[in-house]
Amino acid sequence: MARPARLMDGLHRLRRMFLGRTGEPAGVLLVSAGGLGDTILFSVVASRFASLAKPGEAVTALFRHDGAKTAFCLPPGIQIDTVDFGRFDREPGYRWETLERLFQANYRLVISTDFLRHPYLDEAMIAAANAPDCYAMQARPWPKYDAALAANRRFYSDLFDSGPAVVDKVVRWNAFANWLLDADEPPPKVHLDAERLAGPAIPSDQDEIIVQPFSAVAAKQPDAEIFLALADALAGRMRLRITGLQSDLDKNPEFEKLVEKQNVEFDSSSFSEICAKVVTAKLVVSVDTAFMHLAAALGAPTLCLASAAYVGEIVPYDDRVRPKNVDFLYQEMPCQGCLGDCVHPLEAGRFRCIAALTQERIVEAVLSRL
Repeated sequence: MARPARLMDGLHRLRRMFLGRTGEPAGVLLVSAGGLGDTILFSVVASRFASLAKPGEAVTALFRHDGAKTAFCLPPGIQIDTVDFGRFDREPGYRWETLERLFQANYRLVISTDFLRHPYLDEAMIAAANAPDCYAMQARPWPKYDAALAANRRFYSDLFDSGPAVVDKVVRWNAFANWLLDADEPPPKVHLDAERLAGPAIPSDQDEIIVQPFSAVAAKQPDAEIFLALADALAGRMRLRITGLQSDLDKNPEFEKLVEKQNVEFDSSSFSEICAKVVTAKLVVSVDTAFMHLAAALGAPTLCLASAAYVGEIVPYDDRVRPKNVDFLYQEMPCQGCLGDCVHPLEAGRFRCIAALTQERIVEAVLSRL
C-alpha cells in the first residue's frame, strides 16, 4: 500500500496535465541526492555539468537537506536548493509544496547525477519538474524497486549506460558529463580550491594532526585505544585535534579518555569552519567519511583508515582521480566491494576488515607519514 504522501504524485500529475505554466522554460537543475561525502566529490565535477547551461542561464543544484552541509564546496555561481527527504516521504503537504515548487521553476534541462535513485523520492521530484529535456544514468539495480525504476524511464529523454555496478564515483560522473557534452575529457583529480574555501593559510602555534575517528556506522570505526596510543606516541611533539560533534562523543563514551589527554583538543567546528585548520595540519587521519574527502580535496596530507566495503566505488580513489596527498590504509578482502552489506560476523563490534587495522599498523602508518 502506497504511503499517503506518495498519493500526491498522481494528483500533481493531473495538475500538470490540465494547468500548465507560463513562459519559456529556462535554467538547469542538477539533482544530487547523496550524502555529505557525495556532495564534496560531486563538487569536483560540478562545473562540467554546469557548462550545459546556455549563456546567462541559471544553474541550480538540488540536494537532500542533510547532504547540503558541504554544498559550500560547489563552484561559485551554482544556486542551491534543498529538500528534506524524510518529510517529503511522510508529509503530504510538504510533498505537494515541493512538487509544485519544482514544477513552477520551469527548468529547461534537468540532470539526475545519481546512479542510485529512489523511484518515489528523487525521481518523483524529477517527474514534477517536467522539463523538456531530462537525462540520467541508467539506475543502479535495486531488486525492491527495479520495476518502479523501469516504469520511471519515461521521465527521461535518454539514459546513459555508465558501466558496471561498481565504478569510482568521480570516474562515473565524468563519463556521464562526457556523454552529455559529446566530449572526451579525462576524469579530474579530487581537488577543490583551498584558497577560496579556507582563505589565506594561518600558521598554527603548534604542529598538529587532525583526527576524525567517528563514523555514522560504528562498525567502521577503529577502536578508541588505537587513538589513545597515537596520542601517547606523539606526546610532546604534536597536538591531536579530534573533530566531530558532541553527539559523536555521546554515542562513543570510550573516546572521553582521549579528548581529556593533555595534547588532545576536541573540535566541533562545521565543515566550512574547519577548512582553515585542515590546510595547515601536518596530517589528517580520518575514517572513510565526508571529512576525509574534504581534507583530500583541499590538498592536506591525508591518511584514510578505510574498510574494504567501498573498494572500487569510493575508497581508495581510482588512480586517475587520486591526488598525491592522500593515502588509504585498508585490509584487502576476498569480499571487498560489498558496499557495507558485510557477510562476516562483527569482531569486537567492527567489520572484519576494520578489525584487521591493528594499533601497530595504524600508529606506524601515521608516524611514517610524519
